[in-house]
Amino acid sequence: MHDPAPESPRLAALRFLERVQERDLARTRKWIADEERDGAEQARGRARRPPPPDWLIEGTTERPPIYVHVGDCPTAGKHTRAVSGDEARRALAGGVDACPHCRPDTALGVLE
Repeated sequence: MHDPAPESPRLAALRFLERVQERDLARTRKWIADEERDGAEQARGRARRPPPPDWLIEGTTERPPIYVHVGDCPTAGKHTRAVSGDEARRALAGGVDACPHCRPDTALGVLE
């Protein structure tokens, strides 16, 4: 029987490179699958989230209200409570400031 011809150093290097690239490709495919899974989980979470209230009043129960906000205002603080449109109008008429960012007074038709 004949022994196979010895592999050249260049061929050995190319086979090594092939193994490294196959491993890198498998890792990249895993990263892609992980991102797709995470994106799908985030989309399911967003779909299950209840819609924001229409109006918010910012402030604590110990202090007077600070601002009236549109329900999805990104600048609304942590201490907010959902209110009806009528309650938001009453708060604005009673002297609570309108948020300068989301301008609920304009949306509610209550302009000073």
